[in-house]
Amino acid sequence: MNKRIACLILSFTLLSCGRETYTTWMCSDSASSKSTMVLKKAQMLFQDQQYDYCGSLGPQSYFDLKCPAQIQDASKIFTPSSGKLISNTQEFQCNAL
Repeated sequence: MNKRIACLILSFTLLSCGRETYTTWMCSDSASSKSTMVLKKAQMLFQDQQYDYCGSLGPQSYFDLKCPAQIQDASKIFTPSSGKLISNTQEFQCNAL
């Protein structure tokens, strides 16, 4: 009986390893224009571009096409807890879908 349970748990664990984890967000700026953002593994898909994860400092995560030497200089700064996204100088408010 214990072997069956162990095999069942192992099977579910192996199945879940192949799943992609991603979160889709709807973001709007001060002009109420909307953009979709997807966080998928260590990448951000936003406005038809794919950005790499550069690292985090406190609650903020940094993304860029090519990560700068100082991550705080990245072009995209995202705070998941508040949904705030700064893209270059433009600020967006994002809500998870």
